[in-house]
Amino acid sequence: MADIIDGKAVAADVTAKVKDATAALKAETGVTPGLAVIIVGEDPASQVYVASKGRTAKECGFHSVQHTLKAETSQAELLTLIAQLNADTAIHGILVQLPLPKHIDEGAVIQAVAADKDVDGFHFINVGKLGTGETDTAFVPCTPSGSMLLIERVRGRDLSGLNAVVIGRSNIVGKPMANLLLAANATVTIAHSRTKDLPGVVRGADIVVAAVGRPEMVKGDWIKPGATVIDVGINRIAAPEKGEGKTRIVGDVDYAAASRVAGAITPVPGGVGPMTIAMLMAATLASAYRSAGRQAPRF
Repeated sequence: MADIIDGKAVAADVTAKVKDATAALKAETGVTPGLAVIIVGEDPASQVYVASKGRTAKECGFHSVQHTLKAETSQAELLTLIAQLNADTAIHGILVQLPLPKHIDEGAVIQAVAADKDVDGFHFINVGKLGTGETDTAFVPCTPSGSMLLIERVRGRDLSGLNAVVIGRSNIVGKPMANLLLAANATVTIAHSRTKDLPGVVRGADIVVAAVGRPEMVKGDWIKPGATVIDVGINRIAAPEKGEGKTRIVGDVDYAAASRVAGAITPVPGGVGPMTIAMLMAATLASAYRSAGRQAPRF
């Protein structure tokens, strides 16, 4: 059986280190990391996620600000708020919760956030830095960043000689994940729905990152014995065994089958999920350290 990679435990370790580093930065420079979160509208899932981010930021000792805007807020009003936060020296990270209402151009809003406060890692400058290997100064989207930390806990920071397959090519997970693996010296293949013989491609991988959004698509017999499997998927499927109308959450990997073959695997839930907020805190801390002329801590 595979070792289970406990994302909750790693996330708690990251958060504890952020808290300690925040206290040290305050004591040495007087700078308090500041995180501003903007939410537009009343999407229930977004509300829960934003509340969790704010709670964790306060636990870390951050200056935490939440701007809750009505769904009918205009794009111009939103861009004005972002410009104000860009200019606010007490704010080191700005996060605009997605999705935005349909009348707002998400791309324009994302690019309006100052690159040095873009803790989500979506600005073209940060995308370009990551793509050219400038991982020390790039902000990286939190899900691949957290996934990479889980891989490092199993495989170490130097992945020389290892084959990695990323299933999924999204701008938020697949592409940045591939760039992080390349920067760690892995040999990387990006696979997707149009890849010929996907099972065969995956069977050659020492590291598999599944991020396709299709429940239990990656089967146990696709996994190379001893491989490290990172399951980014979160899918809700019917669970009639629990009762009529009940559901359960599964990943993109058939966990029961894959865990009998893999060397290490993330569960869903409890794997990659808890890492996202922890890595957002780490990115905000890094931004604050840079603003104070200090070397940002590594996790």
